[in-house]
Amino acid sequence: MYYFASDVHLGAGDRQTACRTERRFVEWLEMVRVDAKAIFLVGDIFDFWFEYGRVVPKGFVRVLGKLAELTDSGVEVYFFIGNHDMWCRDYFERECGVKLIFKPQQMRLYGREVFIAHGDNMNIGGKPMLRLMNSGFRSKTLRKLFSWLVHPDLAMRFGRWWSEKSRLSHLGDVITPESLDFLVEYADEYKRRNPSTDYVVFGHMHYPYEVTKQDMRILFLSNWEGEVTYAALNEKGEFTLKKF
Repeated sequence: MYYFASDVHLGAGDRQTACRTERRFVEWLEMVRVDAKAIFLVGDIFDFWFEYGRVVPKGFVRVLGKLAELTDSGVEVYFFIGNHDMWCRDYFERECGVKLIFKPQQMRLYGREVFIAHGDNMNIGGKPMLRLMNSGFRSKTLRKLFSWLVHPDLAMRFGRWWSEKSRLSHLGDVITPESLDFLVEYADEYKRRNPSTDYVVFGHMHYPYEVTKQDMRILFLSNWEGEVTYAALNEKGEFTLKKF
């Protein structure tokens, strides 16, 4: 089986909430490892992550240990970078055996063509401010300046404040299927250019949903507040959204 989860936002909320989310995520990893051929983490696994050359955020030891245990046992783990954890470098690959993926990818799984993407920075041509912010946050030059000029204690404090501010600003948003149209349109256009695509998997929107376009199924994963929805692809090439 191939398993897909996204938007855990480890570290978000108060200490009690953050610990509860981490333990729950570790429970899920332990559950799916029984028959997992690979696990795909589709972005925003951390609410904020910034790696210096020799410094990483403290905490998350349960998750990091479990990821290393999984890869040591032969389970492949792919980590698609999201907009909250885009500043990863090589720590996860070097210490945990996790394969980092910085761009959307199409992969052949059980004979099916599956396009996987977090979902941020897509189909935003009409949003110049969002495009500017995304290009700034992804700038290697700005990242280096930030790491050279800002002490890690200040960087972590600022980053977690910014991430929480961004996340809380959307708490009142009412997400509906129509809210997903811009990503459905992106997937529809991608299918036209890549007609062999069978499935598309997105995170980012915190709203579990699925829709069919041009004989292609588009699946959206949930976040980890409340009931969790993840995806599983079986050996017959059939996708299912499941609850945890």
